[in-house]
Amino acid sequence: MNSTQNYIEIEKLYGANNYKPLDVVVEKAQGVWLYDVEGKKYLDCLSAYSAVNQGHCHPRILEAMIKQAQKVTLTSRAFRNSVLPQYYEKISKLTGFEKILPMNSGAEAVESAIKTVRKWGYQNKNIETDKAEIIVCSENFHGRTTTIISFSTDEGAKAEFGPYTPGFKIAKYGDIEELKSLITTNTVAIMLEPIQGEAGIKFPPKGYLKAIREICTDKNILMVLDEIQTGLGRTGKMFAYEHENIKPDMVTIGKALSGGFYPVSAVLASKEILGVFKPGEHGSTFGGSPLAAAVAIAALDVIVDEKLAQRSSELGEYFLEKLKTIKNPHIKEVRGLGLFIGIELDTKARPYCEKLFQQYGILVKETHENIIRVAPPLVITKEELDFAFDAIKSVFAE
Repeated sequence: MNSTQNYIEIEKLYGANNYKPLDVVVEKAQGVWLYDVEGKKYLDCLSAYSAVNQGHCHPRILEAMIKQAQKVTLTSRAFRNSVLPQYYEKISKLTGFEKILPMNSGAEAVESAIKTVRKWGYQNKNIETDKAEIIVCSENFHGRTTTIISFSTDEGAKAEFGPYTPGFKIAKYGDIEELKSLITTNTVAIMLEPIQGEAGIKFPPKGYLKAIREICTDKNILMVLDEIQTGLGRTGKMFAYEHENIKPDMVTIGKALSGGFYPVSAVLASKEILGVFKPGEHGSTFGGSPLAAAVAIAALDVIVDEKLAQRSSELGEYFLEKLKTIKNPHIKEVRGLGLFIGIELDTKARPYCEKLFQQYGILVKETHENIIRVAPPLVITKEELDFAFDAIKSVFAE
């Protein structure tokens, strides 16, 4: 039998050193529970960065995947398939967006959004060729491609990967005046996360998104929201922007769009905006495949039928209030919306994550060194949250 240490050594020997995972080697998972190669059980409080909102290996999504895999998995977009139209209709009716551009990873959806808004600017605002500008925010996280890291403010994600792609201006997240000052006649879009996940569950001031919506409408600029991590029920609503009663021009989604079974992402927008593409100008071999479409339909049905957004809202409020009762001089702030919670410390978070994993079987991960991100699958029960709370409280009591 291969031991935990054996697997870790093999991974270190052959794998690129681009991650620093906790030393748990997962062999199987069900719902909110993970099991390692030695049979130990762990409560997942990260949800693969919100990709498994529906819980691990959800039987309905699994069944849809197996059923489709036995028929046809990939046709490429050279031919049509019978599942993609059903997926388009499902997602359009659920979200209220007229058009869908299917991709695979979240970063691909963001890249597609960037291409779309630039093309839209040249066609609709008569911007001079190659002069289109997109305003983004500090501490953003939109992916790892060379274009996306070009507008990152995280040196760890960016250093020594240049030359960087031009065409982006960076405003301080939450500072509406600075954002306004960066707008020029070449601005085609403002793109941001409604809540910054990777930055540590960071919220903008109340009314910030609404103000951006008004600016975009007024100046004929597209408002693009990256809801890859915050969307599909995570914050207590289908999309985080609903908390501000606005609607962006474009949304990117991914992660929980497949419930963790397969990389599925999409760009959602109006007919006019996604109408800029002609055949051959943009695409993806696997994007919109029958397998991806079948998995996404089932994943969306689970979110709706099991009322996961509502669960996230109710359980998130309950859990957040409990976490706020923990007294420890190292805790600077506990903040969250739905089951999307950050515990900010004045010290390194990694030792706390390791203690939770080793002593209590709770799996969380640090972000930005001093923040613990807590985001369990939305199918978690109150009793399981109590179990997580007791462990977190104990670690901080120590």
